[in-house]
Amino acid sequence: MPFVQKEYLLRKRTKAFLFLINELGYTQKEAQRLIAKGRLSVNGEVMSHTSGYAEGRLSFICFEPESRGLEPIFHTPDFAVYDKPTGVLVHPQNRHTSYSVIDEAKHSFGKDANITHRIDQETSGLLLISKNKISERRLKMMFENREIKKSYLALVHGKFPVELRVEAPLLRREDESTIVRMVVRVHEEGKASLTNFKRICYYPELDMSLVEAFPHTGRQHQIRVHLFHVKHPIVGDPIYGQSEEDVVRFLDREISKEERVEKSGASRLMLHANRLSFIYGPEFCISSKDIFATDPLSQLGPV
Repeated sequence: MPFVQKEYLLRKRTKAFLFLINELGYTQKEAQRLIAKGRLSVNGEVMSHTSGYAEGRLSFICFEPESRGLEPIFHTPDFAVYDKPTGVLVHPQNRHTSYSVIDEAKHSFGKDANITHRIDQETSGLLLISKNKISERRLKMMFENREIKKSYLALVHGKFPVELRVEAPLLRREDESTIVRMVVRVHEEGKASLTNFKRICYYPELDMSLVEAFPHTGRQHQIRVHLFHVKHPIVGDPIYGQSEEDVVRFLDREISKEERVEKSGASRLMLHANRLSFIYGPEFCISSKDIFATDPLSQLGPV
């Protein structure tokens, strides 16, 4: 478990954030952010004031990364690229999350390493992490300015058109449904969203198509919802294309692997982040097409 509780005895009344700075090496901004998140308790009570004073018994919940051996497939002094397996979280969901890619990043490159973008837990593929605060700000700004191009491979149901442009606004559900946190839908009041698709091949014996997706915006579940919207849901998608009852059962982990295969076509979401392309300074360009030389379908694993 990467979140551990450590105990300290502070004999002199001191501002709490100064204790975290001097004893644990945090910056003032980091220390106050952690206090605001409820990570520090003083004499058994959670400290809420970011500039408050502390004295006595201190309990601090800190993040100590635990590696499971996932190595970056490429790295420079400023950033690294991981090939994230399906089923692995990018960030911890809460303090009880046992493992995520941030464990590997901080274990390998130190506490300033961070994730610069997100991909879904069930999506596999390329994940870009920064090694320091300067590269983190730079890479996140590049994503915001759409200077980093991404593409994905998806195995979808049916015979997909040779090329297709899907421009459909996406909205998070606002009702009180059990699945409110998971479901995004096409809606006129949603945020503008654009994805271009290109069919790579069609498998008539499976009635499935391998397509490449080029998202021009970065909305949550964008590729999944756009493919469902055009009636070609991704194989293995347990959310889009399923009944609400089965979605709830999936979220409650009540659907077996065999039943999921029967209902969705695969035991995992058949979506893979296969390409990152960007220029980092005038001297360096990276594209994952230089990293992967395998058959595209093999990157998604078995159906």
